[in-house]
Order: sequence, then structure tokens, then C-alpha cells
Amino acid sequence: MSAPTSPTDLYHHSLHLLLDKDIDAWVALWAEDGLMEFPFAPDGWPRRLEGKEAIAAYMRHYPDHIDLHDFPDLRIHETTDPRTIVVEMRGVGRLVESDAPFDMTYIAVVTVHDGHITSYRDYWNPLGVQQPGADFTGSSR
Repeated sequence: MSAPTSPTDLYHHSLHLLLDKDIDAWVALWAEDGLMEFPFAPDGWPRRLEGKEAIAAYMRHYPDHIDLHDFPDLRIHETTDPRTIVVEMRGVGRLVESDAPFDMTYIAVVTVHDGHITSYRDYWNPLGVQQPGADFTGSSR
């Protein structure tokens, strides 16, 4: 089965891959020159990842640190650009290191072209990474 190509269907598919902890398949949804941005990233965390390789390196160890269980409160809004959606959601689960609950709110602006994610601007809540075990990026904070 091929991956979906509409932005909404592709985004739903990407969430299922994250819940399945299939990071390689999640990264495969990206365009080679994809751009991932984190405008609210705290000091020591990346604010911009350019290219599929950088995105893969960033996400590689995510499941070792954050065990996602669900994305409740998911709302996807279409925009005047048929390639771009705005997503509101929560990610819930647990932090692997401490077994503490994980509950993060997100707003993302996602653009898809030719069935691949080309741009993902992630406005996640930086307060959530202040918990021990949440730093899956290996940042130097």
C-alpha cells in the first residue's frame, strides 16, 4: 500500500507511524529537502532542521525517550493553500527514563507536495521538555 498523498491523510498516517514507533517509515514521508522548524524551541534545542537526513537524525532516538500512546484532541484545519494544513493536538504517553506522564500540546503548520512533507513548523510547548528524560535530541542544555 502506498502512502496517502493529501495533507490530511498523510498527517494521519504519520501519527500512526509515530505511535507504532516506526521512525524510519515516518522519515520516509519527508521530501529530501524538507524543512522542520521549531519557533518556540528553548535554548539548546534545534530551531531549524534542513533536509531529510537532519530530520532523521533528530527523530532517531525519540521512541527511546518518549513512549507515545495517543494523540487526543486532534483537529486538522484546511487552509486556502490545498497543500497546507494547520494541526492542533496533544501527544500523550510517558517518559521512558522516569516513567512520568508525558502530555504535550502542539500546533503545527504542515505543507505536503507530491505526497511528501516539505515543511513542518511545529509550535510545541517548550515547558514540556523541562522534565527529566524528555531531551531526546541530546542537546547541551
